[in-house]
Amino acid sequence: MANTLLDPHYEEIFEQAASLSSVTRGLEPFAQLTTLHLGGTPLSSFRCFSQQAAVEVIKLFDAHQIPLLVVGGGSNLVVADGEVPLAAVILDFDGIDIDAPSARLRAEAGAVWDEVVATAVAAGLGGIECLSGIPGSAGATPVQNVGAYGCEIADVLVEVTLYDRQHGRIVKAAASELDLAYRYSNLKFTQRAVVLDITLQLHSDGLSAPLRFGELARTLGAEPEQRLPIADVREAVLGLRRGKGMVYQESDHDTWSAGSFFTNPIVSSAQASEVRSKVAAKLGEEAAEAMPAFEVAGGIKLSAAWLIDKAGFHKGYPGPQAPVRLSTKHTLALSNRGNANTADLVALAREIRGGVAEVFGVTLEPEPVWVGVSI
Repeated sequence: MANTLLDPHYEEIFEQAASLSSVTRGLEPFAQLTTLHLGGTPLSSFRCFSQQAAVEVIKLFDAHQIPLLVVGGGSNLVVADGEVPLAAVILDFDGIDIDAPSARLRAEAGAVWDEVVATAVAAGLGGIECLSGIPGSAGATPVQNVGAYGCEIADVLVEVTLYDRQHGRIVKAAASELDLAYRYSNLKFTQRAVVLDITLQLHSDGLSAPLRFGELARTLGAEPEQRLPIADVREAVLGLRRGKGMVYQESDHDTWSAGSFFTNPIVSSAQASEVRSKVAAKLGEEAAEAMPAFEVAGGIKLSAAWLIDKAGFHKGYPGPQAPVRLSTKHTLALSNRGNANTADLVALAREIRGGVAEVFGVTLEPEPVWVGVSI
């Protein structure tokens, strides 16, 4: 069945794309391609089983000005309901290569990220064990500089292979060229390039990155900055994430989410003091003293999850009958309870964002990429 928005001119180009080697054409709805299980139907979907296939499809569509969306694991996408006027280009190449002498790992963009971590740990290579359990694909990790439990991809990223859409060529880009920062790279929210593979510099002593996240260190009975066996750290991280509904399982609607929906806001010292004063006025001095606030590059990082909870949006909000609600395990995840649509998600996201801004004067920024819809 074709999307009713399909232009006859597009059909000719789509037939050319479908005839390319290592490409299959379908009509896969975004509800099947995202971890939120939300989103409408593209003009057509093209599953690419090699880097070259993806490059050829994207180059063809760009030449004919056909709008497209590149999809990997779909864990960071909020896509509009209904018929979505673009082509979905699905990256389905997932090679993982390790060079043991140099402790370098290369992963293709379509590789499931947690399988990349598991492969590294099984090979005795440390550095990404704290990023265990994060949903999505390897190609997405540098785009938003994925991070968790005191580590981020910037700590280990050496280079990426990109298809430069502006110049129609494949290029290598060093990590230093990506302007990596908290949940940001200069690839994010742009269409200029597509990640084809990533190269990571790990370490071969079998020990983790220094433990910098208090909750993880306490779980392991470790001191801050201590390094422990990577398998132990991976299991501890997976346990913590499961307890928060942050390890995707198809049978658990608490995990039908985009992970952390809002980024932790980074504010000035003056604004952090203003927020603390608002907390004191609403909840008392004890709560104000307990407000999480950490000095980072660029200012003071606050906890989005804490602000959401203290603004009155608790785990499971707005209740068990809602089609979309906060996870029952973590206030930072907005979860599809099985029969929602994107409009339901957007409504709750706007309510929470507006509520936090009204109570504390902080505007939370969503972490996912929005397609055909906005907050």
